[in-house]
Amino acid sequence: MDDEPAIRDAVGEMLECLGFDVEVCRDGQGAIERYRRAQEAGTPFDAVLMDLTIVGGMGGKETIRHLLELDPAVKAVASSGYSDDPVLAQHQKYGFRAVLAKPYTLKELENTLRKLIASA
Repeated sequence: MDDEPAIRDAVGEMLECLGFDVEVCRDGQGAIERYRRAQEAGTPFDAVLMDLTIVGGMGGKETIRHLLELDPAVKAVASSGYSDDPVLAQHQKYGFRAVLAKPYTLKELENTLRKLIASA
């Protein structure tokens, strides 16, 4: 989930390159809708990567609260280019399982997701 189309497309391609099936969206409302649909279809997401700041839409901090209501075991990664965001420093307090500070490399993305998906 990212409001910037170039970032959304680039990260989507990075994830596909790593062998993941990918769904992208602009904001939290789209993420919640897609997550719910995947659960109902019996094909839940392995992980969710969310930008914390979405201009004109629901960002990651609010979205995670809704996702946790749908699925207390959701494996969510907070991502932000703002290094001073308190969520990055205390991500677990907000319900995130991991963080990725922008910009991040393909290897950082892969390591974070593989470790998260393998966790209980």
